[in-house]
Amino acid sequence: MKLNRSIERGLTVLEVIYASGAISLASLAANTGLSKPTLLRICATLESRRWLTRRSSDGCYQLGSAFPQAGGMPDLVDRLVAVSKEEIVRLSEETSLGVDLAAAVGGGRTEIVDTTRVFKKHAVYPDAVGFRPSPILSALGGAFLSGLTESDRAAVLKDLVPRLPRDDAAALPQLPIVLKAIDRNGYAARAEGHWGRAVDYGELPAAIAVPILAGAEVVGAVNLVWNASDHTVEAVAKNHLSRLQATAKTIGQRYAGLG
Repeated sequence: MKLNRSIERGLTVLEVIYASGAISLASLAANTGLSKPTLLRICATLESRRWLTRRSSDGCYQLGSAFPQAGGMPDLVDRLVAVSKEEIVRLSEETSLGVDLAAAVGGGRTEIVDTTRVFKKHAVYPDAVGFRPSPILSALGGAFLSGLTESDRAAVLKDLVPRLPRDDAAALPQLPIVLKAIDRNGYAARAEGHWGRAVDYGELPAAIAVPILAGAEVVGAVNLVWNASDHTVEAVAKNHLSRLQATAKTIGQRYAGLG
């Protein structure tokens, strides 16, 4: 029986990307033996079905939210990524800083679903997609919690607190103070000395973040992230907070279908 070459090529592409986690077009060509024009057509088709997504930071392909696997990202996350791509790239270019997009994934947690980080440009750990930042110590986590109503936040924390890691649990009593500071400053900041995954590159990052609101719903958060030794939080907030807030507003409006 004659096989369908187009389907066979598409499955080969998916197998290579599944095994790699994330892969560039050049590496995909080397691993599949297919030409770049052919791969671009295949990948564009798979992207349209949301089986693939292309990262904003480096153009690498990875499995998308609709790929049939347990634990795949829900449609709302996929929509957030789609409406945010151009906005986070523009923000990164305007500020010369890395930008992370985080989506609400339930239980008071967020997950980084897109990033513009490039190590040579921003000197911070770039492989952030899929990482769930601390809900208490990270800028993204703090921004997300700050966007919730008091009743929603109380419900989230009731579910979240029993599962917090030791460092987060130790910082929990300071959360009311942190939330007041976020309200006063207009942004959440990464807790001083919080490493997260920064140790992988030996550089301590700093970050400021704001929530993304689609109407009254908090659908995620977006941050600016940089090498902490390059700029102070106060300087970045003074120079770029208005851009960050405008980006979050635009993303929220587009997510809600208003922009």
